[in-house]
Amino acid sequence: TAQDGEAAIETFYGDNVPDLILLDIMMPGIDGFTVCRQIREFSNVPIIVVTAKGSENEKIEGFDAGADDYVAKPFSAKELVARVRAVLRRVQIWDEHPEPSFNLFDLVIDFAKRKATLGDMELDLTSTEFRLLSYMAHKAGMVITPDEILENVWGEGYLGENNILQVNLVRLRKKLKDDPKDPKYILTKHGIGYTIPKNS
Repeated sequence: TAQDGEAAIETFYGDNVPDLILLDIMMPGIDGFTVCRQIREFSNVPIIVVTAKGSENEKIEGFDAGADDYVAKPFSAKELVARVRAVLRRVQIWDEHPEPSFNLFDLVIDFAKRKATLGDMELDLTSTEFRLLSYMAHKAGMVITPDEILENVWGEGYLGENNILQVNLVRLRKKLKDDPKDPKYILTKHGIGYTIPKNS
């Protein structure tokens, strides 16, 4: 445990690296969003934000900072345990089935190193953006519904939260320099969902 943001980072640098972090936002000193971003600079440890700040914009900020899930108070102990299990299960599935890489045009996704490059430039992706891109790449050639993406990238608690998906897709497409009128990386299948073409 840690009583403030600075202590949280110091604790994380210690000898016992945690399997998962439960992180509050409103803390003395540096806030939870900053802690999350700093930890993400050197670690992919699962992070669940647990906070009273539960607006949609705050959720988006939490995911952009690198959180794997976001639980707003009030919540039950059973719900929190379920979220922890779900996040650890998603991490385990991704780690057990690593594929070397995915290539499409100038895009290369290195799943093991958790990075993506466009041509000779490494993309500056948030943790959420990388999970979104990676999940869609794993399903390349298939049309994925918004709820499928939300469940597998964010978790079951985000079914129907299409605005969070839309915001992240817009940001991801901008970083991929995908022409909205003639996209080649992330395609929209109107009324159904989205797809990344399969590399031929």
